[in-house]
Amino acid sequence: MDVSNIQFTKAELRILTYLFKHYNDELNSRTIARLLGINHAHTNKLCQSLVNKSLLTIKSLGNANYYSFAYASPSAISFMTYLLSIEARYAPSWLTVPIHSLQKFNQHIELGIIFGSSIHNKQHHDIDVLLMYEPDQSKNTRSIKQAIQRSQLITKPVRYVDITPVDILTNKDNPAFYSMLSENIIFHNPETYVRVVQQCLKSKNTSNGA
Repeated sequence: MDVSNIQFTKAELRILTYLFKHYNDELNSRTIARLLGINHAHTNKLCQSLVNKSLLTIKSLGNANYYSFAYASPSAISFMTYLLSIEARYAPSWLTVPIHSLQKFNQHIELGIIFGSSIHNKQHHDIDVLLMYEPDQSKNTRSIKQAIQRSQLITKPVRYVDITPVDILTNKDNPAFYSMLSENIIFHNPETYVRVVQQCLKSKNTSNGA
């Protein structure tokens, strides 16, 4: 499948990204429609279209069909990596300045994401940010946090969650950690985010004996 030659609707891309990030979930079209605010009948057609494009997989249980991302497909993974690489460009307007300021971390971190209420609600009280980096970058990230605070360009408090790569599997079963990884906007290194999702999924399947 050459996804560069396939046309997608905005709703299809929303469904695709949502299912990729929610790697623990297999959802039917009715649930997907409710979560994304899309008409159910339309969602059902879109999910089937994405299956036909080899980007989703389908599992039938009784009278219901459940969908998940086609994680085993290299072309599907490549396409998702591209989608995530442009995600920050289409972030809500109130996050434009925070995302620009957070780019200061890029040289020192392996992954940067914004999660929490700020990605959905303009009236958010703070901005939650997850930074993944090696321990030897702690001093650099601390200095950047201080510089961002001094600049006062971000008008809401920023709450940081700092992790190292080895923390991924340690926390993969933590519901709060899963929420951070599944409800977010990537502002740095989507390739690493994709690998993190694959790593968590592989560990999950190994635990389940898959």
